[in-house]
Amino acid sequence: HVQLVESGGGSVTAGGSLRLSCAVSGYISSSTCMSWFRQAPGKEREWVAGISVNRLRTLSDYADSVKGRFTIAQDSAGDTMYLQMSSLNVEDNGMYYCAAVAGFCGDNWHLAYRYKYWGQGTQVTVS
Repeated sequence: HVQLVESGGGSVTAGGSLRLSCAVSGYISSSTCMSWFRQAPGKEREWVAGISVNRLRTLSDYADSVKGRFTIAQDSAGDTMYLQMSSLNVEDNGMYYCAAVAGFCGDNWHLAYRYKYWGQGTQVTVS
């Protein structure tokens, strides 16, 4: 039984930083595709960043709105995914969700329906 649990959210002033974590329990696959999504009140859920790992390589990508400010990473065991967020602004407000699916993905990161597993979210507030 796979579970994803996010942590690390909180309140920060504009220009500040936060690091989100997504702890994975249970086995997904030797190849995984994982992403961070976020949703602000009254807005649609949007893809933020993704990372995909298999035996041969690791691939990552970012939404244009966060490129250069956010960094996605995964520990070597595949147990935890991180999102280091810096230079935060009010546009980054929202509930942040991690999502995962078995298999390697190199495109269409943003398609929420392709992800099988989702966490409950962690709130990020920038003021």
